[in-house]
Amino acid sequence: MSQMEGRASSAAPVLRNVLVGMLVVIAVVLQLSVAPAFAIRGITPDLALLVVLAVALSRGGQAGLVTGFAAGVLLDLAPPADHTAGRWALALLIVGYVAGRVREGSVGESRSHGGQGRPNATTVMATVSTCAFIGVSIFAVSGLILGEAPLTLLPTVAISVGYDLLLAPLLIPALLWLIGKGDS
Repeated sequence: MSQMEGRASSAAPVLRNVLVGMLVVIAVVLQLSVAPAFAIRGITPDLALLVVLAVALSRGGQAGLVTGFAAGVLLDLAPPADHTAGRWALALLIVGYVAGRVREGSVGESRSHGGQGRPNATTVMATVSTCAFIGVSIFAVSGLILGEAPLTLLPTVAISVGYDLLLAPLLIPALLWLIGKGDS
């Protein structure tokens, strides 16, 4: 291997991480600035959660966990943060790990059956609905425990999961494609 090929292969992980970081920052900025225009009962689309899911579904549990934590910390600290810091970090960290484990299980199963090593559309949508429910529930229940959230958890979770299910077919394929381009 030549010296140039060695440098290119060592720069690839850095560029992949920069791409994921940019996607997270863009999602957080859009979630905090544009998404409130589409709020229903004060609940906005969870764009950062969808980016975390895409990273976890394309790279696995560890990448999903780290990306979830980073996106959560950004959401917790970015203005107008009106909640205790760490609630989104915990929720998205768990979401990233769960989605990554789904990916690792589905990739192993699809490869053993001659598949291409990526989760299918049904698995992706089931993962989106499950992880959106888990993430929003963790955020809402932690707010309830800390006295920061209203007692109306079910409508909050239902609207948020509905938003994520509506946006997932539009955003997840594009995000998976972008992340896949960063991996190649």
